[in-house]
Amino acid sequence: MDFRDLDRLPPGRKETGWLNVASRPDGGDWRLPFLCVTGAKAGPTLLVIAGVHGDEYEGVEAIPEIFSRIDPRSLRGALLMVPVCNVPAYEAATRSSPLDGLNLARVFPGDSNGSVTQRIAHWITERLLKGADLLIDLHSGGVTYHMPTLVGYSHSEDELGRRSLAAARAFGAPVLWGHPPPVPPGRSISAAVDLRVPWLYAEAAGGGFARPEDVALYRDGVLRVMQELDMLEGEPEPRPVTHHLIGSGDLDRVILAPVAGYYRTEVGLLDGVKAGQRLGTVQDLLGRVTAEIRADRDGLVIMLRRLARVQVGDGLAHLTSRLS
Repeated sequence: MDFRDLDRLPPGRKETGWLNVASRPDGGDWRLPFLCVTGAKAGPTLLVIAGVHGDEYEGVEAIPEIFSRIDPRSLRGALLMVPVCNVPAYEAATRSSPLDGLNLARVFPGDSNGSVTQRIAHWITERLLKGADLLIDLHSGGVTYHMPTLVGYSHSEDELGRRSLAAARAFGAPVLWGHPPPVPPGRSISAAVDLRVPWLYAEAAGGGFARPEDVALYRDGVLRVMQELDMLEGEPEPRPVTHHLIGSGDLDRVILAPVAGYYRTEVGLLDGVKAGQRLGTVQDLLGRVTAEIRADRDGLVIMLRRLARVQVGDGLAHLTSRLS
């Protein structure tokens, strides 16, 4: 299926297929899996993507489950889903693409004449995101990082912010993380901001596998958002929020390892810490401490490195603030 065929999706149907992105040396194509449900009645268009990083699997599992539960006869609008956006990275089980070394979550809105990763971002932006009324991007900590189960949203007083927050609350994750503008560039959500499309994204523990409870939360979260958008009958079931946080969400700006070695963390996710507090140590292979890692500010721990082996400049932790 070509991305241009999306203009001709018939109403009242469930479709699966593959969207061609770029040619492969073997004569085939790099292509993305695509699942679509078009309702019998008019309504919003919801875009759900996952597998932007090739080592994150919660959304990969959840999207086919969502697809199996939707009856087009009871749907208003259209549900467009890509369970694996970064197919080259998924095949290699890596965060970034082995083809061009690029992180798909840093190249949006992409380039139609660029490398494979840039072309993926371009086609998702131009042919899927531009026509959407809401974007949900399903992530997790992957192999390298550990994060609490959360939903991030645009924290602003305008219409985009209000719609993003409503969708985030409907999603039902225990942690809400609001991000005031501007959103760091290159993300799917920054492309959504440029197009004035409300957005949210989800994070979970990751670890190179998908916990059943996270898959279930992602699946049910999308269905609850669809109820919030009046795409499905019913009201989203309220879920308790344990933490409402606020921060940039820029995980490129984290506490870094000053030396290489073996990292031992001494704090847990969502722990409150004070500036200067020791978060962990880096040791050499003889067990000697070569660096103490300390908090650069007061805050709550929102991300921790999972892999113990670290190189100079590897991210170790990220802190954020409580909204209320």
